[in-house]
Amino acid sequence: MDREELTTRFPLVRRIAAAEEVVWINPSLRGGAERELELTAADVRDASERLARFAPLLVRLFPETADRGGVIESELTEIPAMRARLAERWDAALPGRLLLKRDSDLAVAGSVKARGGIYEVLKHSETLALENGLLTGTDDDYAKLASAEAREFFSRYKMQVGSTGNLGVSIGMMSAALGYRAIVHMSADAKQWKKDYLRAHGVTVVEYAGDYGKAVAQGRAESDADPMSYFVDDENSRDLFLGYAVAAERLDRQLSGAGVTVDAEHPLFVYIPCGVGGAPGGVAFGLKLLYGENVHVFFVEPTQACCMLLGLVTGLNSGVCVQDVGLTGLTHADGLAVGRPSGFVGGVMRELLSGEITLSDARLYDYLRDLWESERLFAEPSACAAFHGAAAAACAPELRDYIGAHGLTERMERAAHIAWATGGRLVPEEQRRVFLETRL
Repeated sequence: MDREELTTRFPLVRRIAAAEEVVWINPSLRGGAERELELTAADVRDASERLARFAPLLVRLFPETADRGGVIESELTEIPAMRARLAERWDAALPGRLLLKRDSDLAVAGSVKARGGIYEVLKHSETLALENGLLTGTDDDYAKLASAEAREFFSRYKMQVGSTGNLGVSIGMMSAALGYRAIVHMSADAKQWKKDYLRAHGVTVVEYAGDYGKAVAQGRAESDADPMSYFVDDENSRDLFLGYAVAAERLDRQLSGAGVTVDAEHPLFVYIPCGVGGAPGGVAFGLKLLYGENVHVFFVEPTQACCMLLGLVTGLNSGVCVQDVGLTGLTHADGLAVGRPSGFVGGVMRELLSGEITLSDARLYDYLRDLWESERLFAEPSACAAFHGAAAAACAPELRDYIGAHGLTERMERAAHIAWATGGRLVPEEQRRVFLETRL
């Protein structure tokens, strides 16, 4: 389907192609009981139990996780000063409470990718260890995988991934810590400091002049040609997806601790930056399993790289890329610089996602400064896209209509809103200053 046909059949595509900021409400959203999904709550529970088995090993490999017993988890922080800033600066008076899910500060990888990326490396390692006698069963002591013997065993294998940055850090750090020969294929969008960070930790970084798709394709081809190599496929991996989905049960405990109720009278709105779709899709899936119709999840994407939006609007999923409608796929939100969405995630999100919101790159830095100045919290530019979702919930006509259509207008003062910060902890201080001073 060419650009002219796409814009004719789907009027919103004309605005998307013009790089306008848009709000799209998903017409295919359906109730919990009506959905038929290939993944289930049992799959998420299995992932959660596997992470618990690996907790003693994570304490050994990454002592910074010891205070949580080897659980890699982030804080949930209420940010009333940022909520006030949205109202004052953006005329976005958000009813209810605004909280920040600080996956930007996750241990080991400093981003949401620590969830799915680390989980998939651990799952594959468990399989190898059980098949080769390093573990006698799932009730064994997984901390023994930090031994010299285990490292020598894993060093016979390669772990490869294609990435714009954060997933590469997650896969690279976990793989190298276990002893794998870790190789990260990075697109031109990846920040130099992320490449330097990986190399400093013993990871091989292969750089490409092209975009994310080129890095993934080349990495997959090289891995497929080597029987001792495993490729982490951000576009289609069920394991990555389930690693992200575990976040929901942990968030539920944090919400309870913060006095936040989620039910028909107390709706939960969640805004997640989106690139290829794996991380936000997994988180959204977990949340919908827990809260059903009482949680409303919106993805936020840059106007030049809104691939998931384009795939959902047209129904083509991975059958369309942003370049097909004349967009560049280039954005300062390096973690979101993806031209073609995951077809797997698009299929799962078809009936789960409430909608999509896009923003221009200039706003990324505005929200970054707003967060720092109001709360003294830092998140990288791509993570700050989440705040545009919260702003839209406060003032976009499309969101106002959505809220009314779901009978929530009188309940919004009792609502909770979560901006999901996806990365930032590992950003060097010098680069943080550059971000804070950047104005487009």
